[in-house]
Amino acid sequence: MIAVGNVVGSNICNIALVLGLTSVFRPLSCHRSVIRRDIPIMLSISAYLLLISFDSNLGRFDGATLFCGIILYTCFNYYIAVKESKNIPVLNSVTSKSAANKIDYISGPGRIVWIVAGIAGVVAGAEIVVNAAISIMHTFGISEKFIGLTVVALGTSLPELATSVVAAIKKEMDISIGNLLGSNVFNILGVLGAASLIRPIQIPGGFIGSGLLIDYMAMILISFLPWVMMRKTNTVMRRNGVVLLFCYVGYIAYLTIKAL
Repeated sequence: MIAVGNVVGSNICNIALVLGLTSVFRPLSCHRSVIRRDIPIMLSISAYLLLISFDSNLGRFDGATLFCGIILYTCFNYYIAVKESKNIPVLNSVTSKSAANKIDYISGPGRIVWIVAGIAGVVAGAEIVVNAAISIMHTFGISEKFIGLTVVALGTSLPELATSVVAAIKKEMDISIGNLLGSNVFNILGVLGAASLIRPIQIPGGFIGSGLLIDYMAMILISFLPWVMMRKTNTVMRRNGVVLLFCYVGYIAYLTIKAL
């Protein structure tokens, strides 16, 4: 239950809290393809998760379909990236050398070491967060669902917050928004797919009885808001960020009241 709560809560946190905070800090503009392609893909995947969760069980077959989805999603994005890169004008030699000098200050093997170290740090951090969450749950008698939707979700969304803020400061707006959308897609397809492949996930009390249906609907609604906000201007304005933050505060208030 922590796994499902973590994914749903993290997706809500990514859009409502991280995107909200980042756009309050600096309005975020994006390429039109984010609105036409990336957000609809994220919403479709969220709707699929809703559909396969109605039987209160995410079995290995469900996990296999989700995990195959992340493979297809990765290949699709690679294809799009290669296709779009052909339309980018080649930089002149002086600019190219300057860019290369900035990028190549770390050697190839050095980059691999940093990647491996980063992955190890994420795994170790996840282990600490989950163990701490279970300890809190047992000490205070709080449900797995509440812990997963709040504490664990917030903890796992901190990297997205840091990445999005840094990207916004450097005015890499597409990276900032793409980071959040990609994270939400990976959470559902990769995380839940792998978790349910390893061990089928049962939803105690049933999907509807546990109230998880409401959390799913909150995730889908909040994921839909950026599309509404950006459909005309391609930009999440500061006022939109405030609305997203209010949504997150309201959702946390709902969970807290329900847990009391």
